[in-house]
Amino acid sequence: MTKPLVSVLINTYNHERFIEQAISSVLEQDLPAAEMEVVVVDDGSTDRTPEIVRKFRPRVRLVQKANGGQASAFNAAIPETNAPIVAFLDGDDWWVRDKLQAVLKVFSENPDIPAVGHAFYDTLEDGTPAELVIPENVPRIGLKSPEEARIAMVAKCCLATSKLTVRRWVLERMGPIPEELVSCADEPIMDSALALGGAILLDRPLCFYRYHSNNFFGFDSEDPARNRKRYQVQAFLAKFLPELLARFGVTPELISIVLERFVSDTERFEAMYDGGRWQMFHMEMRSFRRQFKNPSLGFLFFKAAVGALTLLLPPARFDQARRWYAKKNLHRVREVFGDAEPSFPAVCKRVPLLKRD
Repeated sequence: MTKPLVSVLINTYNHERFIEQAISSVLEQDLPAAEMEVVVVDDGSTDRTPEIVRKFRPRVRLVQKANGGQASAFNAAIPETNAPIVAFLDGDDWWVRDKLQAVLKVFSENPDIPAVGHAFYDTLEDGTPAELVIPENVPRIGLKSPEEARIAMVAKCCLATSKLTVRRWVLERMGPIPEELVSCADEPIMDSALALGGAILLDRPLCFYRYHSNNFFGFDSEDPARNRKRYQVQAFLAKFLPELLARFGVTPELISIVLERFVSDTERFEAMYDGGRWQMFHMEMRSFRRQFKNPSLGFLFFKAAVGALTLLLPPARFDQARRWYAKKNLHRVREVFGDAEPSFPAVCKRVPLLKRD
């Protein structure tokens, strides 16, 4: 039997509404069937997901396991794949028809590159495209310098699960993914690839990322239980990633850049749920220093006003106000006061596809 050129790994949990579209988008790829194998790992679904997946046999192989989270699903399925290149897809997302052809062409032309990502569409729950996310002038990202690392931390949204394709040797060098990562199990894979040579990002949108109420991270939530699980994942990554990246020779300076988002997220959670106004104030000021440099006097005045608000409002109420500000895209208010240079460059353009009310 000829070894396939690419293995497609679809991870799924209770995706009965979406899994058929995900699998169909893979089987409809403009690629000979002999060059592609498809493995679906079901992480203990309690709905009709496994039944729907079985309809696609023998083109699709189903791996079933008890519910344990995304890392445990990856660890169960990766050994079941055989190709030198592995492409990942979440069971609630789907690809455009020429996704694999485009990605495999890049691997063929760049034998040294560990991973390939690309632009994508954010969609509503019903699949309607709401926003196009596209990398601008960042054909290749990696972790060779502080500037490159800051670019990579922004642009790697185009490398996350349903956009992620890696060479098998990246997965072999990384080893098993810690099963504490019930979500974000793609993070160690992405960062390993960046440390081991980087990734090429295509500016073509090749997949659709679906936002819905069961998204663990993509969907905004005020549920304390769900947010605590998010915190636990972020806190674990903040501890695990330095060990992983150090193994691959990444310097402490670059590791600190990789960790900035996880540190900020865990500090915000701790301030909101386990701290008080002063902790929220100090967290907000640290976050400001991480995100901006060379602020104008007007910008500093605005941030001082925000700091005062953290002391006036209960932490949970302040976080609600902060998220409302972001949702309404009110950064224009800040720009009236002054400006500052972002520490992390805006290298991903977001193009709205729906009219706003």
